[in-house]
Amino acid sequence: MALATSSGERIARAGAVELCYETFGPEQARPLLLVMGLGSQMIFWEEEFCGMLVERGFRVIRFDNRDVGRSTIFRDGRSPTLRQLLLRDKRGSAYPLAELADDAVGLLDALGVPRADVVGASMGGMIAQLVAINHPERVRSLVSIMSTTGSRRVGNPQPAMLLRLLKRARQDREGYIADLVETLQAIGSKTNPTDPAALRELAARAYDRGYQPAGTARQLAAINTTVDRTRQLGSLRLPATVIHGTEDPLIRPSGGRATARAIPGANLLMLPGMGHDMPRALWPEIADAIARTAAMADGA
Repeated sequence: MALATSSGERIARAGAVELCYETFGPEQARPLLLVMGLGSQMIFWEEEFCGMLVERGFRVIRFDNRDVGRSTIFRDGRSPTLRQLLLRDKRGSAYPLAELADDAVGLLDALGVPRADVVGASMGGMIAQLVAINHPERVRSLVSIMSTTGSRRVGNPQPAMLLRLLKRARQDREGYIADLVETLQAIGSKTNPTDPAALRELAARAYDRGYQPAGTARQLAAINTTVDRTRQLGSLRLPATVIHGTEDPLIRPSGGRATARAIPGANLLMLPGMGHDMPRALWPEIADAIARTAAMADGA
């Protein structure tokens, strides 16, 4: 498949932050905002997957959240201690998760996009939910992938996965690449696993674009101190699909099921064998689900 035409990386002012973003596809096509997860740069929405979405009629917008990649890094912001992370202590939080949702809307403003279909993965799913909750006029449809509601009763990681998240990252390039590949393999799908060489190439690109371990810790603190969104999700009136893997060890499947229950009329797509990743073999099915959800907004 030929890769979609890219705008190249650009910087947009979104409120108090600058966000690095890239678009794919015709400017006049239907805007689709992709929001990535904890510590993950926009390149984790891989170009070939973005191309699949362009083929389905979208203008794809991917971006680095604050504190990751080439967007604003909050170097002067407080970094949480391990104790604060474990206790979910708000004193360790430099900003609430809702501000990342405001960043996303600020990017739409900068691009002159009044409304978009919004897709988020993992932490990005939480952010996408908050965009829909706090800025309902800006969201045509919502797809939440391998995410959860914020309730402490659902979606909790396996203990080994939580310890992996809290592990101090190595600072050198080779150490970072090795650690990230190991983590991605641990949380990823055992059915249709991603080629380790591809994971290594992605990890190397991420390190070279901008390695920000303190930023990841600040994002994790924002997740840990956010409120349960279950009741707010119940107020949404838009087409929504929730996608989750049956073998997700990081945000366990109960998180996805609870999200689908919370959003009135939401579709739930449970993908057998999928872990906390999006295996290449499932890209067409996921892209089709995104397109179906967007099409429902046209008939709403």
